[in-house]
Amino acid sequence: MEAAIKTVVTTFLSSARGKENLDGKAFQKLVKKHLGGIMEDTNSSSAVKEMQQGLDENRDGKVSFQEYLTLIGYVANSLSQSKTGSTAAAS
Repeated sequence: MEAAIKTVVTTFLSSARGKENLDGKAFQKLVKKHLGGIMEDTNSSSAVKEMQQGLDENRDGKVSFQEYLTLIGYVANSLSQSKTGSTAAAS
């Protein structure tokens, strides 16, 4: 579990390239490169942009680490549901 947490953090930090947030281009690259195997539509620029806008709670046009964690939680929950066959919504 420690390795997974370190991977989540280092993936964000390396994608952000020293900045506090991911801009649209960095977010799109991160999603395509690191989540393409478990998410659909990662090759669709418009789908990834829509995802970014949905995560962008403060509407600054960027994805903060906290907003990124929302995505990771959603993906982990979806993966868990697919593995267990559960259809219960996340709380």
